[in-house]
Amino acid sequence: MQMISLEKELRENSYPGRGIIIGRSADGTKAAAAYFIMGRSENSRNRIFVEDGEGIRTQAFDPSKLTDPSLIIYAPVRVLGNKTIVTNGDQTDTIYEGMDHQLTFEQSLRSREFEPDGPNYTPRISGILHLEGGKYSYAMSILKSNNGNPAACNRYTFAYENCVAGEGRFIHTYQCDGNPLPSFEGEPKLVAIPDSMEELASLLWENLNGDNKVSLFVRYIDIATGAYETKIINKNQK
Repeated sequence: MQMISLEKELRENSYPGRGIIIGRSADGTKAAAAYFIMGRSENSRNRIFVEDGEGIRTQAFDPSKLTDPSLIIYAPVRVLGNKTIVTNGDQTDTIYEGMDHQLTFEQSLRSREFEPDGPNYTPRISGILHLEGGKYSYAMSILKSNNGNPAACNRYTFAYENCVAGEGRFIHTYQCDGNPLPSFEGEPKLVAIPDSMEELASLLWENLNGDNKVSLFVRYIDIATGAYETKIINKNQK
């Protein structure tokens, strides 16, 4: 698979929706994860990320303008021991609870489907980072309608072992803007992961569409020790 320019990919797509990037820093020492949200409606744009224990959650920036919290208020990131879960919805909790009861990542998601927001039927995208004994692997998942047909759910899981330094994968909910919004297609895209958390955060935030971007989370985890650093950027708090 050819590596794409993350900068170019974001700059040329006004609405990839919500996106997850997972990979390994170029020097090989850090596991990297990023999650961003975008919005076209006032309700979707009225959000910020806030820290919640070792994870984060979404929160209304102006509670008086919140109209429907069902698909926009959730915990995108939770930590279960040596596993970090990143998703675009409340399936974060489904994965956390399933894995806490010895189910696998894939098994935990069997009880979930795409979002019930027809005609878009937004895919549920999820990722999990696993660090143990100085080793690092990760997996990504997408649950989507069958070409816009909500009668069938297509399930795809991608697992990455012995992660290569400087490489990551990028998956997002929509191919581009549209009405209805076309779901992401294919395998997660191969992208470069820099050494610096600040560099990745700046690259993502500066190239996401200025009108539609809402919030960004980036975390780098030391593979040897498990120590991590986190960066959150909220458009509504800048």
